[in-house]
Amino acid sequence: MAETVIAFENVHKSYRGVKAVDGVSFEVASSTCFGLLGRNGAGKSTIMRLLYRKAERDQDPRGAISIFGFDPEVDELAIKCRSGVVPQDDNLDEELNVSQNLGVFARLYGIPPRRAEARIAELLDFMELKEKARDNVRELSGGMKRRLVIARALLNEPRLLILDEPTTGLDPQVRHTIWDKLRQLKRHGLTIMLTTHYMEEAFQLCEDVLILESGKAVLRGNPKHLLAQHIEPYVLELTDATLAPRVIAHLPSGAARVEHADESVRVYAMDFGVLKAAAEQLPPGDHHLRPSTLEDVFLKATGRRLDARQ
Repeated sequence: MAETVIAFENVHKSYRGVKAVDGVSFEVASSTCFGLLGRNGAGKSTIMRLLYRKAERDQDPRGAISIFGFDPEVDELAIKCRSGVVPQDDNLDEELNVSQNLGVFARLYGIPPRRAEARIAELLDFMELKEKARDNVRELSGGMKRRLVIARALLNEPRLLILDEPTTGLDPQVRHTIWDKLRQLKRHGLTIMLTTHYMEEAFQLCEDVLILESGKAVLRGNPKHLLAQHIEPYVLELTDATLAPRVIAHLPSGAARVEHADESVRVYAMDFGVLKAAAEQLPPGDHHLRPSTLEDVFLKATGRRLDARQ
């Protein structure tokens, strides 16, 4: 049975009387990737801050946080020795070059100089930054900086890697490169916890995801299982909402579910043929017939409307 690396049990966190995290519970098993999903303000980053002790949970006796069996409020150093953190921002020292950025953190971790030199070379090679070792951080692209921050988080050979929106703002090529690196790390036994706004990222990397809304857990499970259990497999997207009546008129009674947004409509169904027949009544360019995705599950669970925190 897999070891439990992270255990959240009925955790609450309030800011000025507003619940940022409201009774959330989950567990993260070793050598897996666990994803936190939610719109801005849902509680994802607060949970991350609770994990690496940038915030403290409300003192509710029913609540508890455990990481490798340690309480972050008591054994912060023991947890940090076993963990690596990639924050949302690339907080690199722009006065130093690539190797020097890693060297500073190697000294903070107390890694002996010879071992630090070898570890830095190993990580730069792994993250495809070997040729940039002497370059100033200012000269790096956004994707290179992100890979460098991940390399820095791996310096102490952690057993847990915490990533807060690791690929936001990166182009698809860099995003896929980072995904490949994370898969390799997971195969070698690293446990990964991440927050992301990219549903495809969660689908590609995570064995388990937790969807949050207003600080509460609303849905949890394996992404593929969530797709199978919580959404129809096919969707017809209409970018022109005025076409909806024409589509609905060609749908057998009870064969589809219709979701309306301001300027678009999505029609979900179990039967691909039903949607295909309806789509054939439409002009080209104003619709898209596709399989459902984790994003459809997310929107069904959290709603399509913006809230005040967005």
